[in-house]
Amino acid sequence: MAKAIPNVTSTSFTIFFFSLLIATKAQEFSRNLSQKKLGLKKEKLSHLHFYFHDIVSGKNATAIRVAEAPMTNKSPTFFGAVVMMDDPLTIKPELSSKQVGRAQGIYASASLNELGFLMVLNFAFTEGKYNGSNLSILGRNTVLSTVRELPVVGGSGLFRFARGYAHAETHSVNFTSGDAVVEYNVYVFHY
Repeated sequence: MAKAIPNVTSTSFTIFFFSLLIATKAQEFSRNLSQKKLGLKKEKLSHLHFYFHDIVSGKNATAIRVAEAPMTNKSPTFFGAVVMMDDPLTIKPELSSKQVGRAQGIYASASLNELGFLMVLNFAFTEGKYNGSNLSILGRNTVLSTVRELPVVGGSGLFRFARGYAHAETHSVNFTSGDAVVEYNVYVFHY
């Protein structure tokens, strides 16, 4: 013998519906947080100064081309070339000076008319109070300009919630090998 299914009354349906609304409300998409509870103290502005060594030649290259377009080698700007890097960052322009971190990421020739790179990289610091902290850079680098400005779009470690900019100025270039040393002055707000 089949059992009868109980009738759902409008009252029980209403209770069910409001229960769903309350459960959904408890799991909102976003909420406001206290900076203090996250351990964020007063925001500060720091200036970092170092040298970036882009070594594209020899057996100890720190930057290598990983992709190119069919027209790259015919282009005066190397348009379409993509380079992966893990470049040392040092205190002085000499590669033998104290290393403070690495510039790790990608740069790609993104301009048909001038030598302009799209830079996507992290400055991964390995020394002092910033050891284990990173700054993330994303921007345009017209390498033949005297000074270039690249945005700091974020960071980690002591650079959480970072924002700012980096000034890049070519210190030296070996036109035979393509190796370059670039001086960086980075101005960054962080907590």
